[in-house]
Amino acid sequence: MNPFPRAEISSSALQTNLAELRQQAPTSRVMAVVKANGYGHGLLNVAHCLVSADGFGLARLDEALELRAGGVKARLLLLEGFFRATDLPLLVEHDIDTVVHHDSQLEMLEQTELAKPVTVWLKIDSGMHRLGFTPEQFSTVYARLMACVNVAKPIHFMTHFACADEPDNTYTSVQMAAFNTLTTGLPGFRTLANSAGALYWPQSQGDWIRPGIALYGVSPVTGDCGANHGLVPAMELVSQLIAVRDHKANQPAGYGCFWTAKQDTRLGVVAIGYGDGYPRNAPEGTPVWVNGRRVPIVGRVSMDMLTVDLGQDAQDKVGDSALLWGKALPVEEVAERIGTIAYELVTKLTPRVAVCLV
Repeated sequence: MNPFPRAEISSSALQTNLAELRQQAPTSRVMAVVKANGYGHGLLNVAHCLVSADGFGLARLDEALELRAGGVKARLLLLEGFFRATDLPLLVEHDIDTVVHHDSQLEMLEQTELAKPVTVWLKIDSGMHRLGFTPEQFSTVYARLMACVNVAKPIHFMTHFACADEPDNTYTSVQMAAFNTLTTGLPGFRTLANSAGALYWPQSQGDWIRPGIALYGVSPVTGDCGANHGLVPAMELVSQLIAVRDHKANQPAGYGCFWTAKQDTRLGVVAIGYGDGYPRNAPEGTPVWVNGRRVPIVGRVSMDMLTVDLGQDAQDKVGDSALLWGKALPVEEVAERIGTIAYELVTKLTPRVAVCLV
């Protein structure tokens, strides 16, 4: 099998990041969010590396079932809840917690016969206005859940922040106040903080934090870097040079003759492209790390390859490694140059990229 491109996943980095988040939220348990195939790092890879996490947050039931089949015994929470009444017996069988955020889920819980109750996290819409019950609905929904024989007691509570990745935005404080007004004095766990909440809003940390992107060594805030918080990038996306060639001034390169050299130079072709999940819209100048330095992408990213300007006196050769992002070249920087977020880059790698634990 061709080993390039590949995503090398560092088990030690994942463990370092979990320990750092515990240190920053010392009174909270950690619900490690591993949805979207562990943010592109490999679902079971991440779960087995983070075996000391208190629980795992997932988006879909099939992800939770994969963890159970892979031997994971920790608490599992479906962050979007269940979608069908037929999901409920599986939650019981495999001991999976569920978020309840909509009337339809509440009705299914009330109308389905189950062997034992399900652990429920009641989602409150404190201002995100995406999922969850409004403050006006809260007391009625809470009473129905308390009366439902299929719901384990106590009920737990959660919300989600809209602007926690904007440290100067006071809307997060508004959301915290709304959540606390409804839940103070009630039994059960409380969870508010995602990665941004855990790192930037310590007063939101609650009984559980739900870090996602920070576990992988990435900052959730534009213009910031995980290293500023003691986090280590867990993914190194690497490929190699498959061609190095002299290139004359005023000559174009790539589809559409999109780029033209201003001077004589040497070009390198890297074996990665949008078929691997590297964005086609990466602009000229997006950096790639080759032999200890940043070199710029030139021309359009194609399906299987991209081209970099190595410089006129470059000594690079075919087979040399090319780092697309990692410790030497933070994914946050690459994302900012492309005009996207690091979350998208790490989660959109395609199956052509080999994911290996190191």
